[in-house]
Amino acid sequence: MKDTFIGLVFGLTGTTIGGIAGVFLDKNSNKLLSFVLEFAAGFMVAIICFDLIPEAIKIINISSCILYIFSGVILMIVCNSLMDNFFNLSQTSNNTLLKAGLIISVGLGLHNFPEGLAIGAGLRHSTGLGITLGIACFLHDIPEGLAVSLPLQVGGMTKLKSLIIVILSGIATGIGAFFGVLIGNISEEFIGFSLAFAAGAMLYIISCELIPQSNKLYSSRLTTFANILGVIFGIMIQSI
Repeated sequence: MKDTFIGLVFGLTGTTIGGIAGVFLDKNSNKLLSFVLEFAAGFMVAIICFDLIPEAIKIINISSCILYIFSGVILMIVCNSLMDNFFNLSQTSNNTLLKAGLIISVGLGLHNFPEGLAIGAGLRHSTGLGITLGIACFLHDIPEGLAVSLPLQVGGMTKLKSLIIVILSGIATGIGAFFGVLIGNISEEFIGFSLAFAAGAMLYIISCELIPQSNKLYSSRLTTFANILGVIFGIMIQSI
């Protein structure tokens, strides 16, 4: 339970800080919101290309990795369709941003689960390794929490409800840590599947939600620069 709690704290702290930052930013500035979405997109690209997919390929063969990536994409397409029907969302700007925020939160939950697995397994190996992985997870989750919080609030959701959804996406890290500790020597193939699946979900979010919505809100060299900054920041985080 102690190791599970450690994973939960790291996951919740990062996403919650990002979510709280979103509460205090100017929701009426399309330029700012576009910048945040592009930065988050670039950051997530770096996580996918330099973390999730390379680690998955080390564990499973590349053909299986590609298959699981497509599985993650398909799940997000299904989630997208279900949200349209469940919330009866029209194609207004606010509704589209609300849906984007909800989809991002689902994708980040899927991403945080294998991160939690890694923390739990690392803690079983050594406390130092687990703490190091937890710190990296914490740094990842700050911009991700911001990317969830802002679109939800601009889409009409209250500050409290948006924070609750941000926190729920962070809880997935604690759940992953619990299973990582519980199973101990968890099947490496399952970890590889989780990593590739999360990569696919995040690719869908970037391509179909973050970048299109950013361009609708505000399109300029500034937002392109934000995307590049996100990639660079993601690469720096991977070196920790």
